[in-house]
Amino acid sequence: MAGGWSRDGAVQDQIDASVADAVQQARSKLAKGESAVHCEECDSVIPEKRQITFFQYLS
Repeated sequence: MAGGWSRDGAVQDQIDASVADAVQQARSKLAKGESAVHCEECDSVIPEKRQITFFQYLS
């Protein structure tokens, strides 16, 4: 099948690169550092187990 002017797999390579860039951009927006100790909306204490679980999920 004719591929035009691009080498075989070039289109897939571009798709893969675009997806990788989008994933990296999304990851850069995730929270970093320590979890909040108190809720920003109601000021209630956030349980330590939940704080730890949240940041393990992001890793």
